[in-house]
Amino acid sequence: MKHTNKEMLGKGIKYLAGALPLTLLGPVVLYSAFHNKEHPYYIAVLIFGLLAFIGAIILMFLGIRTIMKALFD
Repeated sequence: MKHTNKEMLGKGIKYLAGALPLTLLGPVVLYSAFHNKEHPYYIAVLIFGLLAFIGAIILMFLGIRTIMKALFD
């Protein structure tokens, strides 16, 4: 009978904890960018919001994959 790898489980939870602020930050920044299209920093804020979304997706994927490895591998 295999046991859960607690170190790997902790690493997966850290990935998910890192994704949480990005999932909250991304929509707020994008909302701000789309409502201030005439602002000179529009493109920079839009890119930052999109990078926050992409970072959140990547960290969620890595976190879930790491947790699944810890539980079932």
